[in-house]
Amino acid sequence: MTVIVRDLRPEVRADAEGFSTTRRLALPFMLSTPESVVHTVTHAHPDAHFGQLVAEEDGEIIGTAQISVAHDSPEPGQGSANIYVRPDRVHRGAGSLLLRTAEERLAALGVRKLFAWVLDEPDNRAFAERKGFRASRSAYFLRLDLAAGTLPPRQGPPPGVELRTAADYADDPRPVFELDAMTSVDEPSDIAVEFTDYEVWLEEHWKHPLLDRELTTIAVVDGRPAAFSVAYTDGGTRYGTAMTGTARAHRGRGLAKLAKTDSLHRARAAGYTEAFTGNDTGNDPMIAINQWLGYEICAKEVRYVRELG
Repeated sequence: MTVIVRDLRPEVRADAEGFSTTRRLALPFMLSTPESVVHTVTHAHPDAHFGQLVAEEDGEIIGTAQISVAHDSPEPGQGSANIYVRPDRVHRGAGSLLLRTAEERLAALGVRKLFAWVLDEPDNRAFAERKGFRASRSAYFLRLDLAAGTLPPRQGPPPGVELRTAADYADDPRPVFELDAMTSVDEPSDIAVEFTDYEVWLEEHWKHPLLDRELTTIAVVDGRPAAFSVAYTDGGTRYGTAMTGTARAHRGRGLAKLAKTDSLHRARAAGYTEAFTGNDTGNDPMIAINQWLGYEICAKEVRYVRELG
């Protein structure tokens, strides 16, 4: 049987389902639904040239790739290609064909430096290194058993701090955008990112189908969002933290821990049984918070980089 690579057809439900299923099998600690797959490809900024590729064998999607140009980085010529193949469909050439297609497309768009996340497993790392990539930083996936685990008790906010949800900003989410922009700048990353376009943020992030505004907790100081823990849910039993951060002026007060603890308690009360999050290996403050909450490391990814051309 021959493996072919083609673009995802967002209007075809079977494509979105196949893409989402492959991602869940390859990355069981990341949330994905057919709706989130379609949203990502149809709401991406035009300058990102975002693409979702599928590797298909005998009509079955067995591999996926997400490719993009880092248009929101102050340094031009950077891009990413994240490739995942179903664990039960490896060694069929799908990964190589996806990578070659991704590199050709991105090189034609002026990308000179390509980044890719690779699971920290011998076969995956060997594949990346055979293709000329070199390892850089790494990150953890963490899991928390909300059904059987024990969360630290909820604590009330300190004087002058109020806990709200993202749903409270439904009529005017700009204050949430401003906090997201401030905290994202300080996130560990190979590619610097700057959120400057409010309308784009609304489409890509605020309207994301996985975003759970009721479970996203925001710590407010003097009427302005100062820290938050952004919750994603899959409509079933799985909860994920998309972002936790604190504005620089309010760090060191435990507001991120306060927000995340509150969100997790409300997620458990709502019936979610598993919680997932991720941390760069050098992000010691957030790793400490997650360990205090009861998260355990379940996997590790390594960021690989290759010069194109």
